[in-house]
Amino acid sequence: MLLFAGLGNPGAKYADNRHNVGFMAADAIARRHSFSPWSKKFQGLISEGTLGGEKILLIKPQTFMNLSGQAVGEALRFYKLAPSALTVFYDEIDLADGRLRVKTGGGAGGHNGIRSIDEHVGNAYRRVRIGVGHPGVKDLVHNHVLGDFAKADREWLEPLLDAVADNAEMIVRGDEPGFMNKISVAVQGKTAPEKAGPKQEGPKQQSHIRQARPQQPAVKPPQTGPMAAMLKKLFGGKD
Repeated sequence: MLLFAGLGNPGAKYADNRHNVGFMAADAIARRHSFSPWSKKFQGLISEGTLGGEKILLIKPQTFMNLSGQAVGEALRFYKLAPSALTVFYDEIDLADGRLRVKTGGGAGGHNGIRSIDEHVGNAYRRVRIGVGHPGVKDLVHNHVLGDFAKADREWLEPLLDAVADNAEMIVRGDEPGFMNKISVAVQGKTAPEKAGPKQEGPKQQSHIRQARPQQPAVKPPQTGPMAAMLKKLFGGKD
């Protein structure tokens, strides 16, 4: 048995928040694979089904994000599962919109839901990090993640969630690279290109007007004769 946890905040006003993309992923998996209706247990909503012949328990903690570990930890302990049986789906501001990465272990990266789970079960579990982009300024992060996805975001969000649901069995098999590749293909061309590094400046280009003008040879002042003597007197003979 494996436990899949999607993170978010309960309540209709949070439903479309970027912070709730973990809930959205869990819902997409439950719908696609005809899991059982959601029911209340372990301080969360749970749904059961199978993927690749493996029994899966989906959980959406209802403790609010900062206490996600209470629900996840309770479920793991009830079924006597090790942290390695846990996969967590959540939003990641350090990834661009629509990018997805899977890793096992590591730090919380400032994510309060992950920090709470680490406190309750340790950090040796799989994380499916779904990029929601960074607002660019640290002070704006709170409002960014608790803000709703924009209408334009649906162009990549819906294909991403569909691909997560379609290919969730690959997570069960441990084919993380294959899973990430499927998501990348699904959202290709639907997200803004990642920002390139600083542009390397080459030789400065002349304007098209200057390029069109013939280069004139430099004219040197006379070095001898009456004109040279007059110039020397005027300018003091300095080079």
